[in-house]
Amino acid sequence: MEIFTAAGFSALLQVIAIDLVLAGDNAIVIGLAAAGLPTEQRKKAIFIGVLAATVLRIGFAAVTVQLLAIVGLLLAGGILLLWVCWKMWRELRTSHADEHEATEALSDSDLDEDSLVAGKAQRKTLGQAALQIVVADVSMSLDNVLAVAGAARDHFSVLIIGLVLSIALMGLAATFIARLLHRHRWIAYVGLLIILYVAVDMIYRGALEVWPHVNNAVG
Repeated sequence: MEIFTAAGFSALLQVIAIDLVLAGDNAIVIGLAAAGLPTEQRKKAIFIGVLAATVLRIGFAAVTVQLLAIVGLLLAGGILLLWVCWKMWRELRTSHADEHEATEALSDSDLDEDSLVAGKAQRKTLGQAALQIVVADVSMSLDNVLAVAGAARDHFSVLIIGLVLSIALMGLAATFIARLLHRHRWIAYVGLLIILYVAVDMIYRGALEVWPHVNNAVG
């Protein structure tokens, strides 16, 4: 198994950190969208969000692995992942109040003991929340698959473990991870640094891959 080699184990640790942070990030987005719904509709919206994220991750994984084998797309993927890092940085600066509402909605519990669960969130319909969740899931599932594929490099077993873990975390532990990241912000910043490293590494490897073709075209 590749995971028992030094390179494979290092890639696996990166993938686990990426999965943890992005699963928590995705959960917060789902929670924010669901927070504005009446209590009885909240669980439906969260279920729609988790199901959509799971299906999208499987679909994107099948396509992304094939695409990254094409010359030039590793470089493009690295640049896209840099944008993901910028987006994550901005999301990490989301107001504490908004994040608190999302965490309450996900866990369906009154964490601040104000007798309301996500009571301060802007009201919306189930249709509006579902659309908001699915649109966010498309972007975040692509981010996750791209980051995992980039970190796994050529270790196919690490890639498979990473994607299975990503789906399991979204389906089974999203609420727990969201609460963990809410309490311990530094974990998210560590994850962001790892994703930034993966993005720079993809750009470097992609540039090395493209350079001979550019040289031949110029020559």
